[in-house]
Amino acid sequence: MMTAGGEQTLERAAGVPVYRGHHVEVLRTARLSPSFVRVTFGGEDLAGFADKGFDQRIKVILPLPDGSLTPLGDGDDWYQRWRALPQELRNPIRTYTVRAVRPERRELDVDFVLHGETGPASRWATRATPGDRVVVVGPNAAYPGPTGGQEWAPPAGATHLLLAGDETAVPAITTIAESLSGSVPATVLLEVPEAADALTLDVRPGVRVTWLPRDGARHGDLLVPAVRDALGALAVPAGTAPDAAAPLEDVDVDAEILWEVPDSSTTGGLYAWLAGEAGMVKLLRRHLVREAGIDRSSVAFMGYWRLGRAESA
Repeated sequence: MMTAGGEQTLERAAGVPVYRGHHVEVLRTARLSPSFVRVTFGGEDLAGFADKGFDQRIKVILPLPDGSLTPLGDGDDWYQRWRALPQELRNPIRTYTVRAVRPERRELDVDFVLHGETGPASRWATRATPGDRVVVVGPNAAYPGPTGGQEWAPPAGATHLLLAGDETAVPAITTIAESLSGSVPATVLLEVPEAADALTLDVRPGVRVTWLPRDGARHGDLLVPAVRDALGALAVPAGTAPDAAAPLEDVDVDAEILWEVPDSSTTGGLYAWLAGEAGMVKLLRRHLVREAGIDRSSVAFMGYWRLGRAESA
């Protein structure tokens, strides 16, 4: 999982996994809004959790209906072990973003989106109580090299930052937004289910946050035009990217993962980070790259989920 070259191979041979399972328990929960609950995990195992900040992805291994967690070992082959298990012993696994880490207190915050009983994570988070146990697969503090799992990488020459996403991207985007110095102007657009889901953020001057409550509208109906309006307000010149005339390959979001993250950008100007429902992100990708002519090396597109489909693991 998440390899980064030969150094990791040497470290694995020495018995130091890049990612490892951290056995934790729920310390407390806080209902942030109708659609968000923050679960604070704790445990001595978090002494080995590397705090990478920004949009660090993790896997949360949830208990089976009887409350059990099937052991998967501590190596990088944990996922292969999970896949080899009989179906009845496979714990549900979902991907989340770290909201905050307090290593000195052995605490980790994860914000869950609630959508009723339609999925194991939402069902678990709705009912979570202190003492409930899960396993968090995250970066290993004992590993000295890069661990991956982060996509926020604005170039030093960026003159404006654009972050946009739906409720599934809110934890990542809000963490990034609160980390910004404000020295580079930032536009943050967040589409959420309802007005009461607008959270209070600690951002610096220069970081402008706009919440877009759907209140029954379709997914993306507010975010897509808001991104277009933001680009218009920034007066981004159309068709200026070096690859503006190149064909933009189509992505079948019902069969493929839409995940396009450049290694780096040296173009300066606008840097955009977009995530959420894959169909919506596909529309934004087409608009930014094809219609607005933004350099693809300056935009990260991530389809976190697909409407009507559950995460497979």
